[in-house]
Amino acid sequence: MNQTQNIVFNIKELNLFYGQTQALKSIELPIYEKEVTALIGPSGCGKSTFLRTLNRMNDLVESCKIEGEVSFHQENIYEPMTDVIGLRKRVGMVFQKPNPFPMSIYDNITYGPKCQGIKDKNTLREIVEESLKQAALWDEVKDRLKESALSLSGGQQQRLCIARTIAMKPEVILMDEPTSALDPVATARIEDLIMDLKKNYTIIIVTHNMQQAARISDKTAFFLLGELIEYGDTSHMFSTPEHKKTEEYITGRFG
Repeated sequence: MNQTQNIVFNIKELNLFYGQTQALKSIELPIYEKEVTALIGPSGCGKSTFLRTLNRMNDLVESCKIEGEVSFHQENIYEPMTDVIGLRKRVGMVFQKPNPFPMSIYDNITYGPKCQGIKDKNTLREIVEESLKQAALWDEVKDRLKESALSLSGGQQQRLCIARTIAMKPEVILMDEPTSALDPVATARIEDLIMDLKKNYTIIIVTHNMQQAARISDKTAFFLLGELIEYGDTSHMFSTPEHKKTEEYITGRFG
């Protein structure tokens, strides 16, 4: 590992509670710049909950209480003064099921920039083209920009959601099982896209698919019952895991 690499997120002693239930227990984890970090583990182990702490999506859950530190570029994002909207602009999110807005392809991409006050038509056109190109969708939709986003296939819709996230010029893209609702061909396209996007973005992906984690990630974090069991280089973890539980999960003996 390149030790001079920038740490984008540094998580220290993170505990998270939903009411009386502790969902995350003393998580310690660095996330490195322009890498793909995969979060793996069985259902209900805390992967998605952890992912949502990185852009404060858990704020939307009333009974949620968080202790510890989640630093983004050395600033704790849970400080009272944090600009949460600004944070979510820098840390974008792509969800499990494609969720395009019920409007045109063009309007899906320009929605965020317009909310930020960008009104110039040429600027918006450039953002649309650049975002769709980065999401490997431009060639398929460039003549259909005024059509409803809902007319696209599932895989195209998910790439549109990635383009919509890119349009906000984030530094980090969070992905919560972005291919679980897609067929193998569409999944392969998204995986290729993720490999390409990491040249410019830091990507953190929750996945149930061990092969996917092995194929696309640089680092892997294995969660079990709210605890971080093991974290390290993906190639090392998948070839010589240090914990028996990691080995059992990766080889399919439980989960």
